[in-house]
Amino acid sequence: MSLEPVRPHPTLERYFHSEEERAGAVRHLFDDGAASYEWICRVMSFGTGEWYRGRVLREAGLREGSRLLDVATGTGIVLRSGHAICGPTGHAIGLDPSPGMLAECGSACDAPLVRAFGERLPFADASFDMVSMGYALRHVADLRLLFAEYHRVLVPGGRVVVLELTQPQNSAARWLNKVYMRSIVPRLAAIGSNGKAARVMMEYFWDTIEQCVPPETILQALRDSGLSDCRRRVTGAVLSEYLARK
Repeated sequence: MSLEPVRPHPTLERYFHSEEERAGAVRHLFDDGAASYEWICRVMSFGTGEWYRGRVLREAGLREGSRLLDVATGTGIVLRSGHAICGPTGHAIGLDPSPGMLAECGSACDAPLVRAFGERLPFADASFDMVSMGYALRHVADLRLLFAEYHRVLVPGGRVVVLELTQPQNSAARWLNKVYMRSIVPRLAAIGSNGKAARVMMEYFWDTIEQCVPPETILQALRDSGLSDCRRRVTGAVLSEYLARK
């Protein structure tokens, strides 16, 4: 008997009213805000985002010659780091359902790009040594289905690296994080030339963080997909690194 879907958060009626509407609504949010996404991410991470992503990939085992799939690649912040690490003897591929994000990504990275959903990966079994995802877990339809696809396309011994934002345990830190992500970041996003769309995109970003399922639910979905050694590492109270292997 198949397992029930694991939604990353409840239906957010400000943006969509059903699961049937979700994929199109989310794609339009990111299409409309794509031109502003890169600089907003730099502001949010105080300029350390790309360095941090590259460090996590290396620590998880990505090496020269590796084959990497970066799911929900966005503007390619994880992909660029992975592409550099894999080098000329390996390859890194970026995948995203948003044409706007892929256009921005392609302007800054020469890695191959594919338009598709993470829950339906258009690749053969055992095609990759690592599958990565940076801060997009909250935008998929079903965590179990997503992770089952990761398991399918990985070689035996292959690794999963999922980066995500998580609310801190400390109440004061949770309050500060809420003020920063709910109020400050959307206002900063509104400054750019595509301000209204960027602000709505970042308001959605916060709403999904606030409503996201707890870490143990994500870890259980990884286990349910057949992945092993599933664990979560936390950096700076809010940066969760979900790690697993096939």
